[in-house]
Amino acid sequence: MKIAILGGDGFCGWPASLHLSDLGHDVVIVDNLSRRAIDTELGAESLTPIRSITERIDAWAEVSGRTIGFHHIDIAQDYDALLDLLTYGEIDAVVHFAEQRAAPYSMKNSRNKRYTVDNNINATHNLLAAIVESGRDIHVAHLGTMGAYGYGTAGMKIPEGYLDIEVPTDSGERVGQEILYPSNPGSIYHMTKVLDQHLFAYYAKNDSLRITDLHQGIIWGTNTEQTARDERLINRFDYDGDYGTVLNRFLMQSAVGYPLTVHGTGGQTRAFIHITDMVRCIQLALENPPAAGDRVKIFNQMTETHRVRDLARLIAEVSGATVEMVPNPRKESAENELHVVNDAFLDLGLEPTTLSEGLLHEVEDIARRYADRADLSKIPATSLWTKEQAAGAPLTVG
Repeated sequence: MKIAILGGDGFCGWPASLHLSDLGHDVVIVDNLSRRAIDTELGAESLTPIRSITERIDAWAEVSGRTIGFHHIDIAQDYDALLDLLTYGEIDAVVHFAEQRAAPYSMKNSRNKRYTVDNNINATHNLLAAIVESGRDIHVAHLGTMGAYGYGTAGMKIPEGYLDIEVPTDSGERVGQEILYPSNPGSIYHMTKVLDQHLFAYYAKNDSLRITDLHQGIIWGTNTEQTARDERLINRFDYDGDYGTVLNRFLMQSAVGYPLTVHGTGGQTRAFIHITDMVRCIQLALENPPAAGDRVKIFNQMTETHRVRDLARLIAEVSGATVEMVPNPRKESAENELHVVNDAFLDLGLEPTTLSEGLLHEVEDIARRYADRADLSKIPATSLWTKEQAAGAPLTVG
């Protein structure tokens, strides 16, 4: 297949691009390099040294003998360039990573809220409209989020996207319906993913677009088999309070002797997936697309769930790190249960990579190797969900 990876320079997009290229697909990256610009804005670079996109692609060609194309396009703004690529680029499938992905960044201030909505929703809708206008049959695989479901306790296993319900009629009968599982976004970022769902449902119904929506858990780990082949291919390692994911942050904090910062009670249960499983899931989704006219295919892209405080205790036990409880910047339940159905990927042959001491040490070793690049002042989470929090004591770690 010829596959366009939108956002292919990012934390998920880069390893997915290399994985698909390594399988023999013709891969082209489409990116506006906005994540690099946000690094500059926040003054918080990746812990691992990231080469320019040109150096990355050249290094991959040298290591693998395979070429990856690159188009510098802002798909949220330059519709015509995106349309041209889809119309004349002989694209068979699109992997859509081209959205601002951090909940804390989306809640930092009104400018970031507006940017996240403008960028994410325009990017998604421009893609769908351009596919229709191109007249081509292009399968879209989109990286969504488990956070679209919310982080309350459902009292049941959360299904893969759809819920069967019965609705009483005026005559007393009960009519069965299938609906999207009720959403409960916890941030502006999560809300954009909910809006994506409705755009997908409309275009699948109205224009018979073939769409797969991957409701992904929190990614942990840094390298895949491909990114580990050469230091010039190394993946991002975000550790700051806005972009760093919780488990990677804990491992980085442990590596540099910083207390593991657990927000609130640490009773929040989250879904997780290792980065090697993420790229494998993208592959499986592309190999098993829905038919034209089918509803949007929704997968829960996760392999396990853990409470945040349990993760901190585990890492403290294996590394000797200390744990420090700090105020929670998010507006969420202090405790929640999370039970999720993830049968679709398992049925397609995914063999999950679950939490293990060896893999934890592998990530911690990467963090320790680049510890001199860490700016410890960027570790605390300072993006606050409410005005009341902002009026209170600052979120700092002693």
